[in-house]
Amino acid sequence: MTEPAITINLVVLNGEKYIRRCLDSILIQSFDHRQIGINILDNGSGDNTVEIIKEYLSRFDNFHHAEFIQGTHNRGMWGGHEELWKRPGGEFVVVLSVDVVMHQDFIKNSVGIMKSDSAVGALQGKTYQMDSRVIDTCGFRITRSRAVMNIGHGESDDGRFDQACEIFGAEGAVPVFRMSALESIRVMGEIVDHDLFWYGEDLDVAWRVRLAGWKERYEPSVIAWHDRQTTKSHAGRGWLARIARLPIRRQIPIRRRQLEWRNTRWTRLKNDYIINILRDLPFIVWREIQVLGYTILFEPRVLAELPHFMRLLPRMLRKRREILSQALTTPNQIHNYFS
Repeated sequence: MTEPAITINLVVLNGEKYIRRCLDSILIQSFDHRQIGINILDNGSGDNTVEIIKEYLSRFDNFHHAEFIQGTHNRGMWGGHEELWKRPGGEFVVVLSVDVVMHQDFIKNSVGIMKSDSAVGALQGKTYQMDSRVIDTCGFRITRSRAVMNIGHGESDDGRFDQACEIFGAEGAVPVFRMSALESIRVMGEIVDHDLFWYGEDLDVAWRVRLAGWKERYEPSVIAWHDRQTTKSHAGRGWLARIARLPIRRQIPIRRRQLEWRNTRWTRLKNDYIINILRDLPFIVWREIQVLGYTILFEPRVLAELPHFMRLLPRMLRKRREILSQALTTPNQIHNYFS
């Protein structure tokens, strides 16, 4: 049997709240179903997710294939996707989250765009907040201080996000990748950094795809909706903004806050050129001072992750050497995205 044009890979853990709408959005895709493969991995759900998936499997009979893997333990979101990438698939792959609903033309438009430019390694669509026309993300933006933000997050779709463009990176809710781009970023045998496990893998993958010489493109005709459970406040920047966000931050499990702190710094350590760090050192140092002060005052338990951060530091430095030794994008080209 020939390979599909594109594969939709879905990794889920305890997703019964979302799974029906997510799978329904696959069923209504306008692209030829015979050219769409589906791989689903359950990460050991304890709710009714598995039963719902099994109920849906027969409805995918007219797709290229629909494979379901019932796992017994949690590999993590991106660790689960790496397991699915070992399965037969197409030239392109959708990294789908269970709390995402795709527009009916999502796959058709994605395939057309990826086929039109072989240098595009990752595609970011216009992703709205669920059941709204408010932007959730149009991809990653990174500043000279190395703060990472979702482009357009919380903004109304008033025409400012209607132009396709290159971006720093595709965000992790529902990016589309060229499989050859993912294969080009293997480090120590892994595409995904499994040491990150839960939070920030999408930023790490996006950064390494950039370093490997691929374009990452935002395309407004590729539309989806995402129920981001930890939607950020829009109180601005600085100390007052951080304090205003405290009620939202406290809704996030402490383990996730620890991983956010740890993994974003590991990602920068692995992927950032020394010359670019030196160019932006005042911005980086000032932001780190602010983050440290805030963390000591309001989230001191986050710093309990510091011993583990230091323990794996030698391994991260080995990964850094391999990543940068294979990089095709120059420091200047990367720095153009630090705004």
